[in-house]
This record gives sequence, structure tokens and C-alpha cells, in this order.
Amino acid sequence: MLLGVLPPGFRRLVTAAGNPARGGAPRTSGRSAPLVASAVVAARFVPIWLATAALFVVAAIIAPNALKSTSWAFVLPSMTILAIAALGQMLVIMHAGIDLSTPGVISLGGNFLVGVSAGSNHRLALGILACIGIGALAGLVNGIFVAILRLNPLIVTLAVGQILLAWTVRYSRSVTNQSSVPEALSTWASHKPLGISAVFWTGAAITLAVALMLRYAAPGRRFQAVGANPRAAWMAGLQVRSHVVFAYVAAGTLYGVAAVLLAGFRISIDPAFGAAYLLAPIAAVVIAGASLSGGLASATSTWMAALALTLLTQMLLILGLSTAMQYVVFGAAIIVGMLISGDRLAALLGRVLRPVDATAGVQTEVGAYSEVTENTS
Repeated sequence: MLLGVLPPGFRRLVTAAGNPARGGAPRTSGRSAPLVASAVVAARFVPIWLATAALFVVAAIIAPNALKSTSWAFVLPSMTILAIAALGQMLVIMHAGIDLSTPGVISLGGNFLVGVSAGSNHRLALGILACIGIGALAGLVNGIFVAILRLNPLIVTLAVGQILLAWTVRYSRSVTNQSSVPEALSTWASHKPLGISAVFWTGAAITLAVALMLRYAAPGRRFQAVGANPRAAWMAGLQVRSHVVFAYVAAGTLYGVAAVLLAGFRISIDPAFGAAYLLAPIAAVVIAGASLSGGLASATSTWMAALALTLLTQMLLILGLSTAMQYVVFGAAIIVGMLISGDRLAALLGRVLRPVDATAGVQTEVGAYSEVTENTS
């Protein structure tokens, strides 16, 4: 059941929304409730998988070169880096936030990696720690401003991102000066276990770990519960603000990991390093079925959305479209993806399938729960 992802205390509060004895709306029972709940959840995350499959079919017809091994050598590492950044954005969006500091974190993190390591393989570990550490620190600053001081996440993260970009320019001019990453990192990134980039395997492992943590671990279920309904989670005894701060810290850490992978893939670092990761991670999360107002999200669907966006970009390049037309097609694809996103379809399906008692005009328990999730996501 959908309620199975929530802690027992939070499940009782959500269920109470449809219980007259607890001040909620009247409800009736029905054996179809679990099936309806499962259908609503599936409708949220299935569309991106179907859309990606359709994109593969279109690519095979109009741009078959996009599906060749030479193309995948670029697509898989690129989509992996986007997916890792999107996973961080997903954790923030699950708590009705947004993070526009992503380019700043990735840019400064990449430059820190090069500057701290100084091109030496012996200092590579220290450079990686510095890169990931700057991401975690930026996330902590964002989390404190958003969760503790109650400032607008859009403004806060944009300001923090601009500060980080300014420091990136200064640091790159005085320290890195377009230096290359240590050879050990670039060699590792070019290695291909089973014929596939090591960057891809690393990203796949991280995505699987995040998905399992959110689905099966108690802290992950509490994390989802807070995002689904902060007020009910607070009444159940969960520390809402701590979870929001953690979301931003975890997001910043993932941005740091993405910066490490991007540095190994690109080898050279410049002030614009990471500039492409402002809106693409947000688009991937929303297209994957998450809602900008918070609620449930899927790590694997976010991964698939990153693949779809990267493959679309590769198709446009192979077709030889001008840069202006590439932006037009890419932007139109994102708009269409949001119009038919799983979040909108899940809300529609919840209204259509919600069982109603014809005589009393009351909702079932699942109907009440669907209403709760719609209002919070």
C-alpha cells in the first residue's frame, strides 16, 4: 500500500484525515483502496519511462547515429552527472524547496579539486574531499537560511550560488588558471568496466543507494513523510526543520560528487565549469513526476529523466540543428514533459478513481489520502 512507505505514527495521522472519530472527513472502507492507491503512485512515475522508450524509437528512425556506441560514450557519462545533480535537487524539491546554487557549487567544487590537488595524484583524495566538502557546506548554509530562518529558498539559493560563482572566478584566476585534474582521476573516468564508463557505474550505484534508502530505510521513510505533509509529520513527533536542513546538505554533497565526476570526464577546469546545471536538474526532477510543492519522488525515475534529456540533446546535435533551434526544441520538450508529467496525471487519476459512497456522499480512506497528497504535492 502507499501508506506502507510512511512511519506508523504518520500513517495514523494521515488515516485520521478520513476518520470522523478523529475530526476528519467521514470515510467508508473498500477492498479496492490498495489498488487505487497503487494506481495513483504508478501514474506519477510511469510516464517518464514511456516517454523515454518513445524517444528511443524516434531516435532510431530520425537519428540512428545517436544510438551507436560512439554516441553512448558521451551520453552515458553526461547523463550520469546530470542525474547525480538531479538527485540532489530531488531531495530538496521533496520538501517543497528549490536549489539554484547548483552551478556555483559544481563550479567552485571543481576548481577546488584542481587547486587543492595541484595536479598531483598524491593529493587527489584531499582535492576530492575539498570538492565534496564545499558542496556540503553550501548546502548547510542554504538549509539554515531556509529551514531555520524561514527565508525564501528561491532567493537564498540563488544568492548563495552567485556568491560561489564569484569566488570561483577569483579562485580560478589566482590558483587553478585552467589547470587539468590529476591524471589518476581522468584515467579512472576513462576506464570502461564491461565496456561502459566508470562514471556511469558510480552514478548508478549512488542512484540505487538513494532509492533503497528512501524506500526501505526508516530514516528515508521519515524523510518522505516530512515532505509529504510537514504539519502531520510535526504532530507525529518528527523534526521537520532538521529534515529540511539535511535535504540541502545532502543535495550539496551530491553536487560535489557530480563536480568530481564532471572534472574526471572533462579533464580541464574553467570558470564556466558547471554552468549548464542550473535548470536541467530541476527539469529532470519535475519531468520524472515530482511536484515543486513537495511530496513523493523517485530516484530511478529521475535517473531516467536525465537519460531522456541527455539523449535528446545528443539527437539535436547529430541532426545538425542550429544552436537557437536546439534551445527551442529542448525548451519545448521540457514544457510538454511538464504538461504530461506524472504529478499531473497522478492528481487526475486520483480524482477519477476516488471511490465515493453514492448515498452518503463520503470518501473512502484512500480517497481522503489522495486528497492529502494532492494538497501537499
